[in-house]
Amino acid sequence: MNHRAIDPASLQAMLDASSRIGATANGGLRRLTLTPEDKAARDLLAGWARDGGYALTVDQLGNMFVRRDGTDAAAPPVLIGSHLDTQAKGGRFDGILGVVSGMEVLRTLDRLDIRTRRAVEVVNWTNEEGARFQPSMLCSLGFSGQQSIGWIYDRRDKEGVRFEDALAAIGYRGTHPVGGRAIDSYFELHIEQGPTLDAMGVPLGVVTGGYEMRGMRLSVRGETSHVGPTPMNRRRNALVGAAHLAVAIDEIGWRYAPEDGKTTAARIDVAPNLPGILSDEAELYVDFRHPSRVRVADMERDVAAAIAESARRSRTDITIAEQWGFGGLEFDPALVALIRDTARRLGVPSIDIRSQAGHDAYHMAKVCPAVMIFTPCRGGISHNEKEDIDIERTIPGVNVLLNAVLERAM
Repeated sequence: MNHRAIDPASLQAMLDASSRIGATANGGLRRLTLTPEDKAARDLLAGWARDGGYALTVDQLGNMFVRRDGTDAAAPPVLIGSHLDTQAKGGRFDGILGVVSGMEVLRTLDRLDIRTRRAVEVVNWTNEEGARFQPSMLCSLGFSGQQSIGWIYDRRDKEGVRFEDALAAIGYRGTHPVGGRAIDSYFELHIEQGPTLDAMGVPLGVVTGGYEMRGMRLSVRGETSHVGPTPMNRRRNALVGAAHLAVAIDEIGWRYAPEDGKTTAARIDVAPNLPGILSDEAELYVDFRHPSRVRVADMERDVAAAIAESARRSRTDITIAEQWGFGGLEFDPALVALIRDTARRLGVPSIDIRSQAGHDAYHMAKVCPAVMIFTPCRGGISHNEKEDIDIERTIPGVNVLLNAVLERAM
């Protein structure tokens, strides 16, 4: 099979157009899911689909599917996916590069007048980041059948807005069923979000699997009282309980750091959170991850011990209100080999690498063969307005995506 190549100018133009939506003063993006900025990015994708003559469907969770038909309508499609939503202080490429690269694959097949037997679809997953509604990768979770539509609709943001209401407000509560259809394979291209490729000068990471991850929402319950007259030994300050636990979680991460384990206290919500009164409610969001599933279980036991000790020290009640997990998986061996072989044929240097972040590909691996491609980001900086790429070092990975998808779709 001849090696085909994308049009770098077309790829760059789509990235530039995306970068204008939700732009921050510091060069990044703020495009939280189901906000007007997210709607504008979705409208941009819908416009690209319309301009290319591709079918666009939106499912009940707002997941968008841009379809280039194949010659065999009965054959399950090949999917290329990622996301257009960002963190509150996010970059211009996290997720976005994957969607844009998928669109460039479709455009290239058109430009070269290549007909595939299987349809090729580009998907924009709703709420991958989890910056507004938790957990992250929420709607690929629903697509893979691991959570119900009703459960997802009832998720609420910090202001109490329901997911379903926010989805309807931007006009993207679609009518198509969520999941439940045959998929041939799933490809996801993503910036690495770490420093390995950039430091090594390698343009492509063949993602063989992902780190095991656990996430928790911890509920801390104390008692309101006056900060003046209340003796120290009678205080039940939920803020203090959450703070003790946050520090303990960080210390656990340092213990596992030599093995590349990581723990994070990522968010605290406190009420009433006012001067003059001890808070009686707090919620702490944590996550921990490790390359070894066995060691994640050890970390989980350490977290449980930290919960008990933090509750004792603060005289509060601390419980696990909600927990989730992902990762700890190996991607499809045949697709991993396809990416490796395609890179070799194209003369693109590559290394095998494991993902330490969460991606929709993890959930898609539950329903079809899945694989990921990593491309470099400068300094490994991500979830940051300074996130950046070198387009010349990105193009080889997109060409590998194009040729691997083409082989699978033929």
